[in-house]
Amino acid sequence: MRILILGAGKMGSFFTDLLSFQHETAVYDTNPHQLRFVYNTYRFTSLDEIKEFEPELVINAVTVKYTLEAFRQVLPVLPKDCIISDIASVKTGLKKFYEESGFRYVSSHPMFGPTFASLSNLSNENAIIITEGDHLGRIFFKDLYQTLKLNIFEYSFEAHDETVAYSLSIPFVSTFVFAAVMKHQEAPGTTFKKHMNIARGLLSEDDYLLQEILFNPRTPSQVANIRTELKNLLTIIENKDAEGMKRYLTKIRENIR
Repeated sequence: MRILILGAGKMGSFFTDLLSFQHETAVYDTNPHQLRFVYNTYRFTSLDEIKEFEPELVINAVTVKYTLEAFRQVLPVLPKDCIISDIASVKTGLKKFYEESGFRYVSSHPMFGPTFASLSNLSNENAIIITEGDHLGRIFFKDLYQTLKLNIFEYSFEAHDETVAYSLSIPFVSTFVFAAVMKHQEAPGTTFKKHMNIARGLLSEDDYLLQEILFNPRTPSQVANIRTELKNLLTIIENKDAEGMKRYLTKIRENIR
């Protein structure tokens, strides 16, 4: 299959490495310097090259801020039977765009990234494939993710956004609060160092990605839950309520069991 990957960043390079030995692949990036880090693939910087390549599948791996813009740029030079796809962690506006594009489409979300995941062992990581879209496109990504031993889930666009609001916004906000109140420690404990590593990794992500995840319409209710729990915990601490703390620890241990 001829596969065009949009964006030669972390995930674009990952998918290129993954696919280039079994498919004819090309990577398109408007920044030619990014293309220095991909190999065993065609490297495109112009739309004419894409038109000549005639891709059968496009995987949009640009940063979430430019996902729709990248699609709009390349659609005019794609064959009409090409399947277009994204791997974005934020699906805002994508369903409407796909339905109006006139192209077959598939959308998925590999729920891992180079920052934290071990790309050589993804058996404990997850991927979501959106149930709407082209049947053959969904099969392609299902087969691909199975070769990576990912745990695969199938959700609608709506259910995906609800899942992201819960699974990403809660740890993101918790990490932001930790980073906001922390002070430099000369001799940090193990737990502190682990939290620090998570904070540094998260804050190395693209600002727009973090913003879009937190601006998900379903995020405020999740953040409100954090605020409620913090208020309850603060009350227990201020009152030195040993029984209350015991009940609280029992409850949260049940949650993570």
